[in-house]
Amino acid sequence: MAKSNGENGPRAPAAGESLSGTRESLAQGPDAATTDELSSLGSDSEANGFAERRIDKFGFIVGSQGAEGAPCPLLHRLEEVPLEVLRQRESKWLDMLNNWDKWMAKKHKKIRLRCQKGIPPSLRGRAWQYLSGGKVKLQQNPGKFDELDMSPGDPKWLDVIERDLHRQFPFHEMFVSRGGHGQQDLFRVLKAYTLYRPEEGYCQAQAPIAAVLLMHMPAEQAFWCLVQICEKYLPGYYSEKLEAIQLDGEILFSLLQKVSPVAHKHLSRQKIDPLLYMTEWFMCAFSRTLPWSSVLRVWDMFFCEGVKIIFRVGLVLLKHALGSPEKVKACQGQYETIERLRSLSPKIMQEAFLVQEVVELPVTERQIEREHLIQLRRWQETRGELQCCSPPRLHGAKAILDAEPGPRPALQPSPSIRLPPDVPLPGSKAKPKPPKQAQKEQRKQTKARGQLEKPPAPNQAMVVAAAGDACPPQHVPPKDSGPQDSAPQDSAPQVSAHHCSQESLTSQESEDTYL
Repeated sequence: MAKSNGENGPRAPAAGESLSGTRESLAQGPDAATTDELSSLGSDSEANGFAERRIDKFGFIVGSQGAEGAPCPLLHRLEEVPLEVLRQRESKWLDMLNNWDKWMAKKHKKIRLRCQKGIPPSLRGRAWQYLSGGKVKLQQNPGKFDELDMSPGDPKWLDVIERDLHRQFPFHEMFVSRGGHGQQDLFRVLKAYTLYRPEEGYCQAQAPIAAVLLMHMPAEQAFWCLVQICEKYLPGYYSEKLEAIQLDGEILFSLLQKVSPVAHKHLSRQKIDPLLYMTEWFMCAFSRTLPWSSVLRVWDMFFCEGVKIIFRVGLVLLKHALGSPEKVKACQGQYETIERLRSLSPKIMQEAFLVQEVVELPVTERQIEREHLIQLRRWQETRGELQCCSPPRLHGAKAILDAEPGPRPALQPSPSIRLPPDVPLPGSKAKPKPPKQAQKEQRKQTKARGQLEKPPAPNQAMVVAAAGDACPPQHVPPKDSGPQDSAPQDSAPQVSAHHCSQESLTSQESEDTYL
């Protein structure tokens, strides 16, 4: 697929051509003042003949076929979360993202609780990158995506990818236009993955996953999040034989016996294979099943806690669709049962109800792994060894962070405003120091640092502390109290300790400030 010249910015319109794809082209109608604040017009939707349609805050065309019968999910979200609460959550998430490694190391449970409450929409894409480890992957592989993007790719996969582009959320403003910026970025991400993992290639279920990511972040970040989902969260799901999804289908069915014996008994009696109803659920992470507000809440928890969220959602849907004798009576045959699972009740998919049920369902990583070993043993006894040797599954953000090999640089936020060290933050009471005074203090610190770097004399009575340190001088025993070589040995670690303290002080002063 050829990329348009205006991919990275607005292009000049040709003669007789309307200026589509830019905010300047949006004409204000006569009743623009009364237009709902939650709707707008999208660039690609204009190019595809949807210029008069309203677009909800998520980017979907209001009243389109994909949204029929379902009210705008954002309206419910704004009613449930007051603006003041949303701003408080944004502030808390900004603090976590700016100190991510510390929060993950010491307060991971707090992150999990905040993911269950829902990530603020303005920070969702950034939080997904941090939770999945995609941010670290991007830092470890600078320029890798650009290299893959410039490569031609395998024609075998390119043809299949191009045929699938228009099927991904066709009523979203990013993907409504053939050849629009959304479809181009989706093509780039999927093509790059086939080059990154040529032995795995492309699977159709990867397209909706990549599309959801592109709704929240640029193509390069979406690519690395897709890599993390395919390799860490759902390894083996998109391999050629789909063996991992078959195993998880058996795991889901076994767990259903404990969660809802009535539903398990009915599906067993009807001899309905789990693959008939759970394949799209799991491989697309419910992005093609649930209302959009519910999809986002499920993904928030999925990125934090791992695949157990996908299992829990599937078990909740099965339990409330087939978990009572009255509901089972309405599904006498296989066809009726499959139709019931394909057209689920809106009540059980509603955001607040579904999230509460998922959080309260007692299904743990240990139970899933125990069932995985049982089903793997049965698979080997009946079908032989697995042909796909996928890496072990990691259960969520904490497990991914702990499995990161070797030391890695701390995640650094990208500040929107950079302030010099001697300029106080807005709202702080500290007064800016005059230039002469600042230079004088800087000379003192440089002089003190030079004294610290000099090796102490054997008969030195005390170690000179760094300028500005609050530590008292450390006394060394006199000559007569012991051998002369004991003084340097005792003072050396003290000097290095003060030296480290000075380094941390200067690094804090020069740290970028995020406002």
